[in-house]
Amino acid sequence: QVQLVESGGGTVQAGDSLRLSCAASGRTFSGYTMGWFRQAPGKEREFVAAISWTSGRTIYADSVKGRFTISSDNAKSTVYLQMNSLNPEDTAVYYCAVRYGVEIMAIYLYNYWGQGTQVTVSS
Repeated sequence: QVQLVESGGGTVQAGDSLRLSCAASGRTFSGYTMGWFRQAPGKEREFVAAISWTSGRTIYADSVKGRFTISSDNAKSTVYLQMNSLNPEDTAVYYCAVRYGVEIMAIYLYNYWGQGTQVTVSS
């Protein structure tokens, strides 16, 4: 069974950086895509970034392009989200998720989800 465990969240000041990690287990992930999503209070969950385990191709939401970087360590089955220049609008619970296939933004096409990690950015 696939398990995803996020870590690295916390409370930071505007302009600071954080790196989130998502450790995946339960199968080999060749051909899979790992995505990061976030959900702010009172808002719907939204796509942040995704990476293909096999090709390393990445896609980003416009709101985080140039500030966030997704990367993977296939040997550790871990995906990272480096978040720079954080602002209060980035405050949310961040989730990682996995799907079989190419990297896409559609939330409903991701099959397995982690429990989330809270990121709070104060002004």
